[in-house]
Amino acid sequence: MTVSISEFTENPKIAYFSMEIGIKGDMPTYSGGLGVLAGDTIKSAADLELPMVAITNLTKKGYFRQELDASGRQTELSDEWDPNKFMAPLNEKVIVHIEGREVSVSAWLYIVVSITGGKIPIIFLDTDNPENAPEDREITHYLYGGDETYRLKQEVILGIGGTRMLSRLGFEIKKYHMNEGHSSLLIIELLRRYKKDIEKVWDERLVWDADKVRSLCVFTTHTPVAAGHDKFPYSIVQKVMSEAETVPIDVLKEFGGHEHLNMTLLALNLSHYINGVAKKHREVSRDMFPGYHIHAITNGIHSFTWTCDSFKRLYDKYLPGWANDPDIFVRSSRIPGDEIWKAHMEAKKELIDYANQETGLKMNYDALTIGFARRATAYKRADMLFTDIERLSRIGNGRLQIIYAGKSHPKDEPGKMMVHRIFEAKKRLEGKIEIAYLKNYNIDLASKIVSGVDVWLNTPLRPLEASGTSGMKAAHNGIPNFSILDGWWIEGHIEGQTGWSIGPHPDTPADPANDVEDLYRKLETIIIPLFYSDRSAWIEVMQNAIAKNAYYFNSHKMITRYVTEAYFK
Repeated sequence: MTVSISEFTENPKIAYFSMEIGIKGDMPTYSGGLGVLAGDTIKSAADLELPMVAITNLTKKGYFRQELDASGRQTELSDEWDPNKFMAPLNEKVIVHIEGREVSVSAWLYIVVSITGGKIPIIFLDTDNPENAPEDREITHYLYGGDETYRLKQEVILGIGGTRMLSRLGFEIKKYHMNEGHSSLLIIELLRRYKKDIEKVWDERLVWDADKVRSLCVFTTHTPVAAGHDKFPYSIVQKVMSEAETVPIDVLKEFGGHEHLNMTLLALNLSHYINGVAKKHREVSRDMFPGYHIHAITNGIHSFTWTCDSFKRLYDKYLPGWANDPDIFVRSSRIPGDEIWKAHMEAKKELIDYANQETGLKMNYDALTIGFARRATAYKRADMLFTDIERLSRIGNGRLQIIYAGKSHPKDEPGKMMVHRIFEAKKRLEGKIEIAYLKNYNIDLASKIVSGVDVWLNTPLRPLEASGTSGMKAAHNGIPNFSILDGWWIEGHIEGQTGWSIGPHPDTPADPANDVEDLYRKLETIIIPLFYSDRSAWIEVMQNAIAKNAYYFNSHKMITRYVTEAYFK
């Protein structure tokens, strides 16, 4: 059964493009933080009834489902799902040209509906159409799958196909927001659309109306590592993108780089507003791309989505209206401490019961429980806690338990080895410190962990954490952060009040040895004693996490800044 999209096309919209969008745990259209952030952004847009339409690729075979053996070796399994259970197909199709072939792109409609009455349509692009060649039907199957050629084909579908689909569906777009560089090819489509009359310009190179395109585009960069920005050799670009889908190669090189097509550079050169995702990330991005005026809008999370049920009830009782006005969190000191602890223990019990059921461990409700759950890649240093395993054993023996979760990209061997080392540490600490590694990390599991642990640990190698959002989710549930001063935590950290820092000030060079020493020292002399010996002081830190972190680091505040600074400026 198909549906009509006409109710969404009456007024001009902001088009939000993202390669991944995470809305629900059982819709595997995301791999991690980037997609979850996109989903939270769209949910806040619905709550605030903003004029937005989102567009992404369907990836109907998902990212992957993770299995872990007894030694922590990861196996990737297919994660196929049926879009018919969540969304409806649309009648309209568009054509893009890939490797000289016509590729038909169809679309599915998912509607994010807010309790405020706001609705945001998400258009999911799909090439699995019977008229396409078998290889083209697979372009939108796997998120971040395949080789460079496959990735470029996906980005053609998202950027060029997505822009055409919005036009075909009848949308009038006032701004195109690129969430990371994967969708930058929409710029090529816009250049082709807004060509000047060649008879009225003296130089053929000036036919491409860059100023018009620039006025339409907003770009958010998330990656503080040069290797993380998509770059494609022009040999692959010329093979994949026929002349019907691009601009002259000299124009492409002028905007996208002469050595290779750099998707970030393309977006930087043709966006009127560019931002990093934290204040520190703005500085790092300006160093990476000197000469560009890069702003900072720190990421946020959707408060209602990431607050557990017990805290939702607590906030409804003492902070009515919090879900659509997170500023109200600043008044959390009015919530009695014993009720905060009761709500926390309800969430903690649910997590501990789940972890014990999944792993066969015997974790208990009263032990200090540290949580670490995010993408398993080397720079996040998930195994830093085990640098001196004997010292950790002395510090935490009988008083500490740890819950891990996180997937490694199938091609990330260092990340996979890091997970394996955690499993080795788990065996060595058996009987002293219980350690659970929960498999197949997704939105649903993340919700359990960020609300059920006692402390949220984050140990990235500075300055590689662009923002991070998991600690914000923890703070919404009263969980203090214990983190390296990088990304958002530089802005959210007040020592001893919202949590604790690890390592030196962010303006000094990174020092891994100092990080380890500081982690052990604060765990032994501050965090463990406070947890076990001064419950009221611990609850005060929990209240501060809500009042000083949750009230500010949420997607309502984030998207309001996009509206005032980028969309309608």
